[in-house]
Parts: sequence; structure tokens; C-alpha cells
Amino acid sequence: MNHNAKSIRPFIGAKNFETSRNFYRDLGFEEVTLGNQMSVFKTGNMAFYLQDAYVKDWIENTMIFMEVDDVNRFYNELSALDLTTKYKVKLSPIKYDDWGNECFLHDPAGNLWHFGQFK
Repeated sequence: MNHNAKSIRPFIGAKNFETSRNFYRDLGFEEVTLGNQMSVFKTGNMAFYLQDAYVKDWIENTMIFMEVDDVNRFYNELSALDLTTKYKVKLSPIKYDDWGNECFLHDPAGNLWHFGQFK
């Protein structure tokens, strides 16, 4: 089966929609507002939908992997944003594995982002 896919856009939730919107803008994503309860956040050819919806079990089990070209540089840039102080989120240091390297960032609602670089 040939999908001829152009993109894939996950939907993630927010505990406090305005706080999460600010967080993702600070993280460098471009926001396009789709209504009072949904926005799409873009970077390059990638995007995801942020909803004003919070289901604890869903959010606490959501993980998103974003491949970056240089995880060391990306981690240093994340650290410099001081998101952990501004939003009280958790940024975990780079983990080095056989397949590649990644760091982890929880958003204000609890969604877990993996920022990784394959070998």
C-alpha cells in the first residue's frame, strides 16, 4: 500500500490551554489559531494540534518523538530558554543509546516530548 502521505499531525491536550500555547510559542513553534479551543503549531513541514482538553490518563501517557539534527545543540538551546523555571516543567538531560541520543521535556500538561538524533 502506497500512502503518498504528506504529513502526520498528532492531537495533544492541554491542562491550561493559554499556558500551553505560550509554552509552545516560547519553544519556537509557529501557532495558527483554529478556534477558541484548538491551535496548530508548526515548525518546518511538521505540525501538531493542541486542544483545550485535559484527560489525565491520556495526557500522562502521551509521548511525541521529534528528530533533530544535533541533540547536543538542541538540548543547550532548550536549557537556555529556562522553561523549567517559567513553566515548572521537567527537562531531562541527554540519554546516550546504541540507536542514538535523546533528551526529554514534559510540557505544562504532562505530555512527554523526546527530542532525538539517530546515529
